[in-house]
Amino acid sequence: MLQLDTPRLILRAMTPDDAVALQSIWGDEETMRFYPRALTASEIDDWLARQIGRYPSGTGLLGMILKEEPAKLIGDCGPVWQEIDGPPEMEIGYHVHRDYWNRGLATEAVRAVRGYAFDVLGCDHVISMIRPENLPSRRVAEKNGLAVDRTLIWRCYVHCVYRLAKAAAL
Repeated sequence: MLQLDTPRLILRAMTPDDAVALQSIWGDEETMRFYPRALTASEIDDWLARQIGRYPSGTGLLGMILKEEPAKLIGDCGPVWQEIDGPPEMEIGYHVHRDYWNRGLATEAVRAVRGYAFDVLGCDHVISMIRPENLPSRRVAEKNGLAVDRTLIWRCYVHCVYRLAKAAAL
């Protein structure tokens, strides 16, 4: 089963049992302010089922566990194929419970997923789709070497497409 470890985090495959913890992230208006809206419990169940369905391919958002609090899911991060304006590209997505913001945890998780995407999945580049006004997520991408490649309208909203080529990450 897919699991990535960092100095402070475990990124692991989620299960249906994680739905309640995800409600405190995906169901939170403040956390989801750069999305159309927070998700309902039913929508979170559907979202979680999509992630679990991706795991056999080695992709999907993984549950983020702080090693010092091993029983608590505090976010998600992982590689997901996205079709945005051409062939599918590997996106690194991430969401962290707001009680854990500003601790460098998203940066640490993205770094692990970036390495996994390059070294295990064989991607030649990765992207992150970020709304222009989402400055904290933009900083996470930039700290991991991604830079704005293009800006586009995706799902009715302007997004910056951050990109990093594997060759530039070495």
